[in-house]
Amino acid sequence: MPASAVPASVASRVRQNPLAAHGWDDAWEEEFAPYADRALVPGRVVRVDRGQCDVATAEGTCRADTEFVVPRDPMKVVCTGDWVAVDPVGPDPRYVRTLLPRRTAFVRSTTSKRSEGQVLATNIDYVIVCVSLAEELSLGRIERLLALAMSCSDGDALLRDEAPGAVRRQEYTTTPLVVLTKADLVPDAATLGHLVADVEASAPGTPVLPVSAATGDGVDVLAAVVSGGTSVLLGRSGAGKSTLANTLLGEDVMRVHAIRDVDGKGRHTTTTRNLLVIPGGGAIIDTPGMRGVGLWDAQTGVGQVFSEIEELAGECRFQDCAHVAEPGCAVLEAVDSGSLAARRLDSYRKLLREDERIAAKTDARLRADRRRDWKRKGAEGRAAVRAKRGHLAP
Repeated sequence: MPASAVPASVASRVRQNPLAAHGWDDAWEEEFAPYADRALVPGRVVRVDRGQCDVATAEGTCRADTEFVVPRDPMKVVCTGDWVAVDPVGPDPRYVRTLLPRRTAFVRSTTSKRSEGQVLATNIDYVIVCVSLAEELSLGRIERLLALAMSCSDGDALLRDEAPGAVRRQEYTTTPLVVLTKADLVPDAATLGHLVADVEASAPGTPVLPVSAATGDGVDVLAAVVSGGTSVLLGRSGAGKSTLANTLLGEDVMRVHAIRDVDGKGRHTTTTRNLLVIPGGGAIIDTPGMRGVGLWDAQTGVGQVFSEIEELAGECRFQDCAHVAEPGCAVLEAVDSGSLAARRLDSYRKLLREDERIAAKTDARLRADRRRDWKRKGAEGRAAVRAKRGHLAP
C-alpha cells in the first residue's frame, strides 16, 4: 500500500508518538508509568535472536540484550510482540530491564518429551490462519490451528503470579481469521465457493476470506481487517504467509521460495518471527512454517471450534457422555441423521484427547485423576464383559 493511502488518523497518531504504529496506546502508557519514572524507555520487540532482540523505540530500532530477563520458565522468555522497558539512549546492545504484562499470547506445545509450551507471538489482536488452495484442503489442520487461535487470550497469566484476591487486569481476546491463499489457482468461481463453504463448516463463526496476492483479490478486505491491531500469520511452509506479508507491506520485505513440485510443500523461507508495521495501519508478525502444531491448554478453543457438538452434548441423556456408544447421546444421533459429519466428531475427540494428554503431563493432580478414571472405566468394562458372559459381578 503506498504511503499516500495511509489513513489520516493513523498518520496523526504516529506523528504524536512513533510507537503508535507498533500498537502503543494509552493503556500501555499507563502500564509503563513506573518504568518511565526510572528513566527507562518503552519499546516493542520486533525480532528475537540468540539472547538478543531488536526493539522498536520512539527514536528507532535498537539492539538489546535479554540477560536480565532470562527466566527458567520457557513460557516467560522474551518473544516477538512483547512490550519491554529498555535502557535509555546509548550504545547497542542496550539491556531489556523488564517485560510489560502480556495482553494475549499464542502458545503451542513443543515436540520435546517434557511437553513444554512455546510462545510464538504476544500481544496480538488477530490470528490469521493461512491455508493454500494450491493443495488439497486439510480441514483437520484448520480446526487444530483455530483451536489454538481461540485459546490465546490472557497472555498476562504467563508472566504474573496469581495471589488470592488479586485484582485481575482487563482481559483481552484475539480474533481468528482463515485466509485461503493462492485463490487465483482455483479454476472457477463455483469451485472456489465450494472450498470456502467447506472451510466455513469447519470454522463456525470464523470469517473465511479467499485471497490472491497475484491478482490482489481480497487483499483490500484483509488489509482493512488487520489495520486495527497486531496480527500473526500461521500456517505450514508454502502456505503463502511471506507473500501475503509482502503484499500487505507493499514491498518485498520477506524472502519467498517456490514450493516443491514433487509434493507441493514449501521450504522454510522465514526462520525467525518478525514484527513489521503495515503502512495502512496495524502490524503483522510472520512466523516460520509449522509442520507440527501441538495443542497447549486449548480446551476452550476446541469447544469454540466445535460449538455445534458442544451444544448437542447439552442434550445428551448423561452429563458425562463421551459420545461413543451411550444411549440417548444427541451427538451420535446427529451423526446418524447426517446433520453432523462423522469427520467433525472424530476430529473433536482427537483434539480433546491430545489436549488432555498434554495437560496431564504438566499437572500431577490431573495425572492422578486420569489414572483413577482409567481404573474405574477398566473395572466397569470388565464387569460388563463378565455380565455378558453370564457371570455374577464380585
